[in-house]
Amino acid sequence: MMETGQSIVWDLPTRLFHWTLVVLIAAQYASGEFGLLSMEWHFRLGYATLALVVFRVLWGFAGSTTSRFAAFVRGPGAVVRYVRDVLAVRAAPAFGHNPLGGWSVLLMLASVFVQSLSGLFTSDDLTETGPLAAHVSDATVKWLTSVHHVNRYVLLLLIIGHVVAVAMYRVVRRENLVAPMWHGRARRVDDAPMRVAPLWRALVLLAASAAAVGWLVVFGGDA
Repeated sequence: MMETGQSIVWDLPTRLFHWTLVVLIAAQYASGEFGLLSMEWHFRLGYATLALVVFRVLWGFAGSTTSRFAAFVRGPGAVVRYVRDVLAVRAAPAFGHNPLGGWSVLLMLASVFVQSLSGLFTSDDLTETGPLAAHVSDATVKWLTSVHHVNRYVLLLLIIGHVVAVAMYRVVRRENLVAPMWHGRARRVDDAPMRVAPLWRALVLLAASAAAVGWLVVFGGDA
């Protein structure tokens, strides 16, 4: 197939989600691990992260072509074939997420979701307590606090794996995966249609996600 030039591969909402999530996670590690921000800010950043993940899940069904789960979530067979092609240096560049990268996206989203949601129920038995901790048993709070502590390392490993994979693609395959996520354009090798979802749809979904998390934190905590 002949290259047909560059076109939009990542829409603006997907790119903003990606880089905003990077900032939020870095800020939460700075507060939770190193105390560079107060725990009050740690909780606030967690609420924003949860709203962002909820938005990304909704965008995975209503967003642009390459942002939809149906476009990049493939079965085990497709993943095995892709890995085999990569090892044999015959895998063609993907327009969007490749089969292996698609599953890494799901794992990352799941880990961030678990971290954000469990944080609502955590307690340090001293001064810091999640807004929903009072609505579950002490045993549940203890368990979810443990989940929150353990999953931070799982998330960190996933992030490191993601960065290493991006670096390897750059060095070994000469594919720059960072630039398209910044400016949104990539060189494609086919004529498959790329439908870009309207920006107003992303704004509505983001507002709905933020409202849902806000209600959960404010009214759920006071219930």
